Amino acid sequence: MDIKFKRIFILFSVMALLSACTSNSLYRSEFSACTVGAQQWCELNSIQYYNVGSDDEYTLGFVEIDDQGQLRDRAQMDVLLAELERMAAEQGLLMNVFVHGWHHNARPDDPNIKSFRQSLAQLSELETRMQEQPRKVVGIYVGWRGESIDVPVLNTVTFWERKKTAQEVGQLGMAELLLKLEQIRNVSRAQAMSRQSRLVVVGHSFGGAAVYRATAQILADRFIDSHDGKGFVDTAKGFGDLVVLLNPAIEALNYAPLYDLAQARCSYFADQLPRLVVLTSEADGATGNLFPIGRSLSTFFETHGTIERNECGRPLSYSEGAADRQAVGHFTPLLTHRLRPSRDAQAADYGEIHSIWSQQQAGDTLQFGSTELVSLNKTALRNPYLNVQVSKALIKNHNDVFREEILEFLRMLILLSTRT
Repeated sequence: MDIKFKRIFILFSVMALLSACTSNSLYRSEFSACTVGAQQWCELNSIQYYNVGSDDEYTLGFVEIDDQGQLRDRAQMDVLLAELERMAAEQGLLMNVFVHGWHHNARPDDPNIKSFRQSLAQLSELETRMQEQPRKVVGIYVGWRGESIDVPVLNTVTFWERKKTAQEVGQLGMAELLLKLEQIRNVSRAQAMSRQSRLVVVGHSFGGAAVYRATAQILADRFIDSHDGKGFVDTAKGFGDLVVLLNPAIEALNYAPLYDLAQARCSYFADQLPRLVVLTSEADGATGNLFPIGRSLSTFFETHGTIERNECGRPLSYSEGAADRQAVGHFTPLLTHRLRPSRDAQAADYGEIHSIWSQQQAGDTLQFGSTELVSLNKTALRNPYLNVQVSKALIKNHNDVFREEILEFLRMLILLSTRT
């Protein structure tokens, strides 16, 4: 009787677990473009036009990727790319990619989509206000199954399983998408348009891990930027125009090679722009607490040494084991800046952001509207890779990344990095 009861219990437990699994299908199954209005929500469309004719007009596209990193439907991406190519031929684009993280997906009611839409509208209004020939603002939301179990509390056990999935997402389908978006940017630049197209990529949480997986090697290659006949040192190039990682779930040891590259260059030109910005809240429990616990288990049998560097007179020493267990934004030896609320909050001076960045001096605290970017004096001025610890007053937890102060800071970074 006990055996029978146990079998029934196991069967019902498995059925309950399966019923708790999130959808594993395409959310945006209509690939045609749709204009959103009072009577038309366009929830199933993978291309959506918002606020047409207004100062905050923008276009939102979706590309969905499955658990194995494959595009759920290649036609979804192809139709979107064709539309962006058409738009870029007529007017410069400001393309913004957002890759969500843990507990999110491309479901129409996902709060990340609402927040992304609001940020696009704000950026479009700013672009319209500041530019004589404004670029069309486009958002590309990359959806994947960031949540595999819909049961609160129980879904915390998916942290490491979803981390592995994020690695697949970044390595396969998303890498292709990002490279093709960059191609659209480059083609429009070759046309010498008055307002050339630009590309910004933002990843949050495991989405940040996926973005880093897709772009890290490209960033290293572009930084070195060596080719036949080149006999001069140039500004360090990046992927697109800017990559931003928000509370990313990546090991500090994975970031270390890029940190080393940047440290080995003793100075940067005044027109060097940021290429990679990592923002991690000091209050992020997911990457600050869960991450090192899991990494301690998965690296138990690995061997590690000690890293000793002294590039350009900047001494650096740390344990590889510690760097392999801790997330990049919580590993003190590789932090370069701190972002905090401004002690003298001011209206964001978007028009002066280029001079603020290019004219900075050693030890300067840079004013970014309502926030301050404080250098930890570990890197050369205008180092293109920033690993920033964010005050808990600005990002209160793992998912609190759409606060106005952070969006304002990101808008200033975007305008700085996408100047023509």
